[in-house]
Amino acid sequence: MENPVAVDALEHTTRQYTLDEAFAFCANVTVSHYENFPVASLFLPEEKRPYIQAIYAFSRIADDFADESAVSADKRLANLQQWDDMLTQCYQGEASHPVFIALRETIARQSIPIEPLRDLLTAFKRDVTQSRYESFNDLMSYCTCSANPVGRIVLMIFGYHDEHMFELSDSICTALQLANFWQDVAVDLGKDRLYIPLEDVRRFGYSEGKWRKGVVDDSFRDLMGFEVERTREMFYAGAELPSIVGSDLQVELRLVWFGGMKILKMISRAKYDVFRKRPSLTFPNKVMVLVRTLITSDLSRYGRKRKPWDLT
Repeated sequence: MENPVAVDALEHTTRQYTLDEAFAFCANVTVSHYENFPVASLFLPEEKRPYIQAIYAFSRIADDFADESAVSADKRLANLQQWDDMLTQCYQGEASHPVFIALRETIARQSIPIEPLRDLLTAFKRDVTQSRYESFNDLMSYCTCSANPVGRIVLMIFGYHDEHMFELSDSICTALQLANFWQDVAVDLGKDRLYIPLEDVRRFGYSEGKWRKGVVDDSFRDLMGFEVERTREMFYAGAELPSIVGSDLQVELRLVWFGGMKILKMISRAKYDVFRKRPSLTFPNKVMVLVRTLITSDLSRYGRKRKPWDLT
């Protein structure tokens, strides 16, 4: 099904947008999409939220271009290349699309380099041309472009350019991306995309044929249990980050962390049957995530006396 935001996105250059209208456009894109993690929530300083929303809108629309299943691969790539060209023009000071008007202001005020934004487009183009990943390292190379740039940009918006912080952020962002992959195994089946590394599929005695039929047997449960467990460890690898940033970013990062971990817990509790029902955060789940966010300061030690990922 075509996404109306993506279908119309390239048409928004036919009128003049004020800066306020451009940021309002990005805000609308942000609130119109479901995500496992908060995007520019009320826990962020009001003056930072428009910049986060501009980054999100840029990324979200590009992602939608890549996912337009009713559009040919050549056309999707052409749309992404046009978005890429508009990004280049934005860094040259030219912008007529509301997303790039807002983005131009964001990169100017927050000193955001072009590389992480271009990395995102590289990942979305890869979604059009690649649907299988032979090894976990191959999948990590994708996450380096698809997930990690977002966390680094957020840190830059808050004035952080420390390499150690970037590495911690990479761990959380990659883990969040992986949690989304495991959550969306059935959704991605409809797009003929398999993000579970093929080397792992073979290792646990599963197969693409079973995946196409939605088979959940012991080999699939073992396979998913393995992927979920190493994703938890990635969340823990980045757990220090919320405690070393300023108070204006701590709550948001903890929300992201607990939200991703909760998705992993839901997958586990469903005995890894992600074909029958997609695990997603309900309102009560979000309330519980918020409570844990507000009462827990040290994520690196949270829950390790029981199970390191137990959020019950």
